[in-house]
Amino acid sequence: MNKNIYSVSQVNTYIERMFADDFMLGNLSLSGEVSNCKYNHTGHIYFTLKDEKSAISCVMFAGKRAKGLKFPMKDGDQVVVTGYVGIYAATGRYQVYASTIELAGVGDLYQRFEALKQELEESGMFDAMYKKPIPTHAMKIGIVTASTGAAVHDIIRVSKTRNPYVQLILYPAQVQGEGAAATIVAGINCLDSMGLDVIIVGRGGGSIEDLWAFNEEIVAKAIFHANTPIISAVGHETDFTIADFVADKRAATPSQAAELANFVYDDFAGRLDRYSDKLNRALDYKLLNAAQLVENYKLRLNALRPENKLKANETQLKLYFKQLQSLMENKLSRYENRLISVSCRLDGLSPAKKLATGFGYVTNEAGKRVDSAADLSVGDSMIVRIKDGTIKSQVTEIEFTK
Repeated sequence: MNKNIYSVSQVNTYIERMFADDFMLGNLSLSGEVSNCKYNHTGHIYFTLKDEKSAISCVMFAGKRAKGLKFPMKDGDQVVVTGYVGIYAATGRYQVYASTIELAGVGDLYQRFEALKQELEESGMFDAMYKKPIPTHAMKIGIVTASTGAAVHDIIRVSKTRNPYVQLILYPAQVQGEGAAATIVAGINCLDSMGLDVIIVGRGGGSIEDLWAFNEEIVAKAIFHANTPIISAVGHETDFTIADFVADKRAATPSQAAELANFVYDDFAGRLDRYSDKLNRALDYKLLNAAQLVENYKLRLNALRPENKLKANETQLKLYFKQLQSLMENKLSRYENRLISVSCRLDGLSPAKKLATGFGYVTNEAGKRVDSAADLSVGDSMIVRIKDGTIKSQVTEIEFTK
């Protein structure tokens, strides 16, 4: 009897074609619990989907994760996996190739989330041009969150550590369940009217149902239309809500929101001291220059004052007077010396002196001095003046000296 003998590869290929041709296996959704969940370094996710009676291997390739997985999947999660069943021919092992993975019972929430996100993004509410800057030195911070729980305590602890003088104003809001969105909106509107520096809106982590209030359109619009800058801090780092996209700043956690909202007071005080010292040094330098300038102007002004000018002229005049007086005294002294000299000379030539020594002074009758015998004639009268009198005589004879 002849037998048909097939290779392992032929059988696996045949089964692979059967799976591919089966319409139901080509597009189906499975529900179950995640186990053996492993994130490969390539980006692929390998896991097992099980129920109380059976299990099936699953894989989601890295290329499908961006659109197909919106939460951090982990062991124990109840999920709905949509994809196709195929065989890995190399091992003959069949598995589910997932295109989308949703938490069980919340698939409709993800659809609503994506629809609202797309609608608000198209309307421009996520646009960076509408984002208000977070103040760098906020002193009045509003908080919209539950009055109990880790979120508010983390915000208070971090805020007071960074800036002991910050003023925190809490609006205790309901952050999950029916009516939560309305109380969050009321809190935003109330704190926005108080003229605060910044508002933190958020809560701690949870499931998508727990965080759903922050995906409501009324909350998104309240954040968008607020005049006060708003930081969203909803859930954990991997959680994203509509509030995160609309807010002026998104924080991964409430603690990080407090860090973003508060400045470190000690660092600020240190910078302020350095700026103060620098300003004082600059001011002292300016004052010193100004004082020197004023002193220079004062000296120049004093030099231009009329009384100072008069005093200077008076001093100069006194100097000139002394110089003139000295010149006059010197000149008078020289003239006096000359006068004495001339006087001595005149005294030596004085007729009286001559007469006193026995000489006589002869004049004609008219009083003209007779210097020569030729000046007289015989019979002329002449007068001879001597030391003790006058002699009148008449010339009787003239003899000329040869």
